[in-house]
Amino acid sequence: MSAVPSRAEQEQLIDKLRIFKIKGRDKRGRKILRIVGKFFPARFLSAEVLSEYLEEKIYPRLSKKRFSVVYVHSEVQRSDNFPGFSTLRSIYDSIPAQIKENLETVHFVHPGLQARLFFATFGRLLFTGGLYGKLNYVNRLDQLWDHVRRGEIDIPEFAREHDEDLQYRPMMDYGLESDHARVHGAPAADSSVSMYSMRCIS
Repeated sequence: MSAVPSRAEQEQLIDKLRIFKIKGRDKRGRKILRIVGKFFPARFLSAEVLSEYLEEKIYPRLSKKRFSVVYVHSEVQRSDNFPGFSTLRSIYDSIPAQIKENLETVHFVHPGLQARLFFATFGRLLFTGGLYGKLNYVNRLDQLWDHVRRGEIDIPEFAREHDEDLQYRPMMDYGLESDHARVHGAPAADSSVSMYSMRCIS
């Protein structure tokens, strides 16, 4: 049985995987917080460490003005990337009121059928205070560019490839066709993080 990652190891993992990145502006000039769901190592992060990381490194850069979130859901796997309902609720409850107020929109890229059903069922219970109403489902990247300046944010290559697949296989949107998730596209990690990951998996 592998040891529980320490707080420092969890914080290092968040940084190395580049789960959160503040860069660019939307078409209304608001800052963008990009979140990549596929990079989220749900099995190895605690809600407490993640909340404190956001409070220390992300929220201070977003507290003064309105901002938008671009959440990239492409190729997310429930077993690897979904932290669970209670963890999501705990993280949401820890978000400062000023941040919730300043959040203008969450652009949810490549939601898929399961994500839509989850939020349709639990969204209003999980995200109180109006956040559920700020969700904007983005089925294709071309739709994202209606709201975000093209080239202002980095879209992972696997998400671009997934978008191309959807163009030719639209039934994937409804879970009626496998997307045959690609094994590449995750951010490169140095030897220390690779060894850490292997220890966690072993």
